[in-house]
Amino acid sequence: MDDQERIEREGLACELVNNSTEPPAGVFCPGTFDTWACWPHTRAGETASAPCPAFVPGFSPELFAHKECMANGSWWLHPDTGRPWSNYTTCVKPEDDMTSIIAVFEAGYSISLVALLLSLGILFYFRSLRCARITVHMNLFASFALNNALWLAWYGFVVASADTVAANPAWCRALNATLQYALLTNYTWMLCEGVYLHTVLVSAFVSERRLLRALLAVGWLLPLPSAIVNAWRRTAAGDEICWADEGAPPLELAVIVCVAVLLNLAFLCNIVRVLCTKLRAGGGAGPSRPSATALHALRATCLLAPLLGLQYLLTPFRPQRTASWYLLYEYSAALTTSLQGLCVAILYCFCNGEVLAQLRRRWRVLTFRPRANSTTNTTVSVHCLGRLQFVRSAAPGAGEEKV
Repeated sequence: MDDQERIEREGLACELVNNSTEPPAGVFCPGTFDTWACWPHTRAGETASAPCPAFVPGFSPELFAHKECMANGSWWLHPDTGRPWSNYTTCVKPEDDMTSIIAVFEAGYSISLVALLLSLGILFYFRSLRCARITVHMNLFASFALNNALWLAWYGFVVASADTVAANPAWCRALNATLQYALLTNYTWMLCEGVYLHTVLVSAFVSERRLLRALLAVGWLLPLPSAIVNAWRRTAAGDEICWADEGAPPLELAVIVCVAVLLNLAFLCNIVRVLCTKLRAGGGAGPSRPSATALHALRATCLLAPLLGLQYLLTPFRPQRTASWYLLYEYSAALTTSLQGLCVAILYCFCNGEVLAQLRRRWRVLTFRPRANSTTNTTVSVHCLGRLQFVRSAAPGAGEEKV
């Protein structure tokens, strides 16, 4: 059952209950349904209470929300929106507060965003580094940076404001739709990284220009239909709370994510297989050769795993809040997800040999200052030696040894 069906069903039930209930004597606020909870007729100057909705992420249904009836018989209006407001801030248990986990997400996304922007600046500055491989890396960095910036905006403007979630304005729904698109581009560009590495390694005679054009289209355009379908479905269903939910991801989003991660897993297995085959074919048979091959394969796996997003295989299913390892899962997911951008920036930019060589070369150019005195002395000496040779050659008996 979608939100629109729930609102219609609960709205009719609330209306029936209030119509069958005798209102209090005197001035009172009429019973109403605010799409989350049903509020009864309430005497002026009193505060009504209702069970917290169970479908809202983070709310505990055993707690109660509140709604204040003013002395003139109208529900209290929020000063920012000018609309009747219900207090749902009491629906979160202190031990269920996700503030610390959100803080981990915000810190990780902020650090990753700075690293990604710095990496993009370095790669844009040194044009000599431009090639198909670096271009794919730059697009992946841009996708991560866009996703991280949107998540920070989501936490700062939506999650931190209960009024915004309750009001469900159009801009927060648009932000959610854009965020879903950016999140999908992360997976498609990780898939592009896997396709590029696998193609270059397995197919030596491939046009990198054509391959790069195809990857640009896949990375940025493939997620667009899924994001549009998801936004259209939520709009048609009348979903509220800024389209934020903790349920299973919809099919139109989950398909791309699952396909990208599983394909990258297959690519990684074949890349490691080809790498081990080439290492064995390189000669040097001996007792230490198998262990060296295994070490190279392990190193390649560790380096490629964050680039291909394979760490998401460790956290495919989210446990219930009542599970004993729920908080461990949340903190692990927060760290691995938010710091992935930092990890790929370090591995494929800050620790890249070509990038480091360009930075060292640029540093030597900026810090090299020739000594003026040494240059002047050298110039003067050269001129003096030339003049002396000219004088000797012009003098009578030049070249004759004198006793």
